[in-house]
Amino acid sequence: MSLLKRLLAWFQPDTSRPLTQAWLAALWMGLLANWPLWKQLQSLSLGPGFMLAFAGMVTAATGAVLSLLAWPRLIKGVLVFLLLAGGALAYFIGTYGIVFDPTMVVNMVQTDVRETRDLLSWRLLASLLVLGVLPGWWLLRRPRAPRQAFSKRLGGNVAAFGLGLVAMVLLALSVFATLSSTMRNNKSIRYMVTPLNAVYSVSIVGVRSLSGPKGPPAVIGADAHLLARADGTKPPLLLLVVGETARAMNFSLNGYGRPTNPELSKLPPTQLFSLRDVTSCGTATAASLPCMFAPQGRTTFDADKPQENLLDVLQRAGLAVLWLDNQSGCKGLCDRVPNRFTTQLPTGAAPLPAGLCNGEECFDEALLHELDKRIAALDPERLKRGLVLVMHQMGSHGPAYFKRSPPDIKPFQPECRSNELQQCPREQVINGYDNTLATTDRLLARSIAWLQTQQARFDTGMLYVSDHGESLGENGLYLHGMPYAIAPDEQTHVPMILWLPEGGALAGSLQPGCLAGLRDKPFSHDNLFHTTMGWVGARADVYKPEWDLLADCRGG
Repeated sequence: MSLLKRLLAWFQPDTSRPLTQAWLAALWMGLLANWPLWKQLQSLSLGPGFMLAFAGMVTAATGAVLSLLAWPRLIKGVLVFLLLAGGALAYFIGTYGIVFDPTMVVNMVQTDVRETRDLLSWRLLASLLVLGVLPGWWLLRRPRAPRQAFSKRLGGNVAAFGLGLVAMVLLALSVFATLSSTMRNNKSIRYMVTPLNAVYSVSIVGVRSLSGPKGPPAVIGADAHLLARADGTKPPLLLLVVGETARAMNFSLNGYGRPTNPELSKLPPTQLFSLRDVTSCGTATAASLPCMFAPQGRTTFDADKPQENLLDVLQRAGLAVLWLDNQSGCKGLCDRVPNRFTTQLPTGAAPLPAGLCNGEECFDEALLHELDKRIAALDPERLKRGLVLVMHQMGSHGPAYFKRSPPDIKPFQPECRSNELQQCPREQVINGYDNTLATTDRLLARSIAWLQTQQARFDTGMLYVSDHGESLGENGLYLHGMPYAIAPDEQTHVPMILWLPEGGALAGSLQPGCLAGLRDKPFSHDNLFHTTMGWVGARADVYKPEWDLLADCRGG
């Protein structure tokens, strides 16, 4: 009879025990919350034996980690949080094909309300309800665990942790050949294991934030200065437009078959130059922006070591600097220079025109609203030396592409009107995305028209570059944010456009036809810092002429 009771106890475990709760949650999350992972493995045709072994490994590893947290006053709160996180991650990984790594954690922390709202859907709510809320509600209704000596509970937790690790190792050894080749050839899989991917990524970001240097950012370019201008020449005005989520392959200026650049295409080819082979620093704004405004370049830039950036160096050199933002912020880049959001009007400015903002967000053209008044508020002595004006776009930020283009700029129809891109035919997703590029095209064309009105006072020019690209369903991937080492070209190949009117001092210093020869040469975000400094005549010890796009084209 005692044997029968033991068997029944095995199949009907005491759910008040923290260890039981931990392993039941591990089983639930390991098998159900990882359905995108199982779908991905199934597409690789690895066979049911490997799938079962891998599922056992995930469950054993999850159970082992949770065993260390199986304390009466801790476990329920931890499990409810992880269950909800698992439900959310299952939706986003399964819907958009994204992976969850430390960079994605930083993106989440820096996401604003507008971007978050674009990601909400009924399917997300259903995933949270089924995979998180319902098991969490069941868990919270479990009776309180009976008292147990600390040493005994600690011993049980450690033993369960050890058993979980042993089970994981044995299962891995049973399919080692297939496992090693699969993980080597499909590196994204390691970031799809829920909730271990969340535990790992959040822990890494937490450790970095705690161990990072404190205090003000390190000074760079302490010797920044301006080169002397020739008599009679005007101060420079460089408009630096930082695009968002634009991929180079969808620009008609780069050979794309659809007219996504109708306005820019009308400009003289001797003044407008689209560079077709440019790669980004990262695959998300939080990674790319700090990197592209730093002097080191992608391979040596360390985001965990705060330092000043291009804007600080330009301001120290004596130039006027202004950052205008129509997105979620400058990621700290503009904290020490004048900056404004599109909704922050200058004193005495006219209200934003009807249709430019919809109450939730503004179209990028709002960046041009009352621009003269914004500039007039800057230090006049600095303006005499020159101005670098940065416009940070909302651009093509997804998944709600249809919100990024106004009603009069939607040449490609029908467009996807949902934020659940996988529910739309792919051609509609591309239509919605291409409409955003046509919107950016008009912003750039009107920015150039504004620059032309400033030529009596400044030697004007424009440099546009996007922070990263975007996946539009290629290989089942949507949006961006993949780890750089495994990111597809769609997320790292970005557009860069230079506009330099004839007759200015800078244009006159360049060898004829030289800029046209740059169109198909490989460049990257690494060139932005040094090209900007060279463009406006700023110099410092951090300036590298070999990374300045214009250096080889200058005469003399």
